Amino acid sequence: MSEVSIRTVHDVPGLGAVSAYFGEVWQAPSAPPYPAEVLHSLVHAGGAVHAAYDGERLAGASVAVFGPPGSAEVYSLVTAAESGLGQVVKQAQRAWALGLGARTMRWTFDPLVGRNARFNLVKLGGAGTEYLVDFYGPMRDGVNAGDESDRLTVTWDLAAPGTSYDPGDREAAPATHQAPDGGVLARRDPAGRHVWCRVPDDVVKLRAADPALALRWRRAVREVLTEAFAQGFRATGMSRDGWYTLTKEAAA
Repeated sequence: MSEVSIRTVHDVPGLGAVSAYFGEVWQAPSAPPYPAEVLHSLVHAGGAVHAAYDGERLAGASVAVFGPPGSAEVYSLVTAAESGLGQVVKQAQRAWALGLGARTMRWTFDPLVGRNARFNLVKLGGAGTEYLVDFYGPMRDGVNAGDESDRLTVTWDLAAPGTSYDPGDREAAPATHQAPDGGVLARRDPAGRHVWCRVPDDVVKLRAADPALALRWRRAVREVLTEAFAQGFRATGMSRDGWYTLTKEAAA
């Protein structure tokens, strides 16, 4: 990899390249999820498209817009980057948002994709604050087709550095749910401070190989997480072996 640079993109050819990049990532080159004209409108409205370039080659991009008036919040619509560049792109997006007065950033991601959960919750230090059932409805791109589009909302405090999370003592906690593969899906500590929930090793590969099994995982994880969020838990971490940590703050 040569020298990496981050730029904000405003011109039509540059935005077309970003749109095409998203189309490749989501395996929908003929119908990219963010057409160039939509990106151009978002930039014109005050949003930003940040792009990472390895030399002159586009290697990542992120799109964000400001939230409701007076909210001091930015909403990140989409981010994709090659390995090692996600943090660079998100930090550039963070610096832009802070410079314009934002204090928090929100976005959504597929809760079954463990590597993204670990990036969002551990590397960036965000928190999962909302579970959204079938958020987009049916999706027809090459990555999500055939599945239900549940999403987890991440809230990122832009002014505070990410902190390490407390994973708790997962193995000592009683199991509460069985996973589609026959193993333990979820555990809950008797004190009621933590819930743990496991996701499949690679849901994208699983969805391609066995869509029915991937859907069973979707609905099993949904049951655990929607119940936990309804009870006041937040997703605070993801282990390297695919377990969410959900934490409930102690009452004041």
